[in-house]
Amino acid sequence: MLFNSLAFAIFLPIVFLLYWAVPQKYRWIILLLSSYYFYMSWNVKYVVLILFTTAVSYCSALLLPKFSKKSTKLTIMWLAIAASLLVLFFFKYFDFAQNTLIRVLQSFAIELHPLTLKLLLPVGISFYTFQTLSYVIDVYKGEVEPEKNFFRYAAFISFFPQLVAGPIERTKNLLPQIDSEHVFSYEKAAYGIKLMAWGFFKKLVIADNLAVMVDAVFEHPDEYQGFSFVLAILFFTIQIYCDFSGYSDIAIGTAKLFDIDLMTNFKSPYFSSSIQEFWRRWHISLSSWFRDYVYIPLGGSRVSKIRHYVNLCITFLLSGLWHGAAFTYVVWGGLHGMMQCVENLFFGKKKKETDRKQTPERKQGTAVWWIRVFIVFCLVSMAWCFFRAGSVTQAVWILAHSLQGITHPFAYIKTGLAAFDKSMLMQLLLPVALLGCYDYVALSSDPITTIGRMKKPIRYAIYYTFVFALLLLASFNSQEFVYFQF
Repeated sequence: MLFNSLAFAIFLPIVFLLYWAVPQKYRWIILLLSSYYFYMSWNVKYVVLILFTTAVSYCSALLLPKFSKKSTKLTIMWLAIAASLLVLFFFKYFDFAQNTLIRVLQSFAIELHPLTLKLLLPVGISFYTFQTLSYVIDVYKGEVEPEKNFFRYAAFISFFPQLVAGPIERTKNLLPQIDSEHVFSYEKAAYGIKLMAWGFFKKLVIADNLAVMVDAVFEHPDEYQGFSFVLAILFFTIQIYCDFSGYSDIAIGTAKLFDIDLMTNFKSPYFSSSIQEFWRRWHISLSSWFRDYVYIPLGGSRVSKIRHYVNLCITFLLSGLWHGAAFTYVVWGGLHGMMQCVENLFFGKKKKETDRKQTPERKQGTAVWWIRVFIVFCLVSMAWCFFRAGSVTQAVWILAHSLQGITHPFAYIKTGLAAFDKSMLMQLLLPVALLGCYDYVALSSDPITTIGRMKKPIRYAIYYTFVFALLLLASFNSQEFVYFQF
């Protein structure tokens, strides 16, 4: 059930009305039933997988406090982690691992016939698997108490707004909210609806319209040249952000309708002045997950410099692999790891000194800040080319040919622009400019709250204009969210 579908437009109001109509003690049951219905609308058979992962993590967490011996507790934790990761590996990485092994063996003239399983990737499996893993690890570390009620725990894991594409919630934040007392707040619900509308704007108006042009170039790169590739990479950079952050906005806004607060997943990432800052602003729930459960346990930065860089690279290679079973994602993750290592090696000490002298407000908007933001944006965009390309070879080919003809700048730009629908480009100028203004303002304040405090005539003029633009410019062809494939 897509957020941008008629089915969801019918589903959400029904769940909302039922949730607030029933007594408080039954509301978590409404969330559980609606979440499982939401998940089964994708594929009924795969509900077994989320039930299995939920049951394994639930039982393991209950067992942990019953043992005092650290080695026994550690064994239970690792068995729970292994069971969940084996399910994830089988459905997401089996074909990738098998094909890689076959290619390696073929290089030694050894033939191996592939095993064809024809498995569909269960939607959201990477997200809910990581949520269950963090729960078991947190219980092992004594940071949270195990949940005794299996069904209440299942409601936490399957909470439908964030089930299939995050944010990847932490136990401390979401689980207590599932069964806590909730009082309907008009202000909170209104804020949630406004945030959802902004998420739909990013998805339907910007991301889905850009996707048409991006797909055309990356699916038939031999038909394009030069500046067309630069524009396609730029378009995908904006598309992936609007698509994924749009989903997060809708998810967070939907949760607020039930008086539940999900963690912020994006904070104006393309206004980052360093790669490290980018990852503090991009997919925060995942980057913080890898920081807490991979990077820090490896030693983080509390080790030698070389070991620190190795830790960074391992973390980002795993992050890339989490996104998909393909070398393009591994290279994308590796590039971000390498860029952080280079940044830390050459600018780490200087950056720390500058940060001590300047507050974020003083740095923001200066000429040096804008230059750094532009450089980081270009580096991140280049890496996105590998993320979107069908293969590493294709990504390298596109990047290599992106400067073809640049010695004649006017013709270079004119030819590149001619490859795209001019009316579509003009149509997207204002929405993308609005996105940039929104994110820039969001660096220091909440635009939705700021607009909400304006005088009534101005406020409602903005609302009506926004809704009109959304209905006029939106693409209603129900394109799936990009991160559903992960």
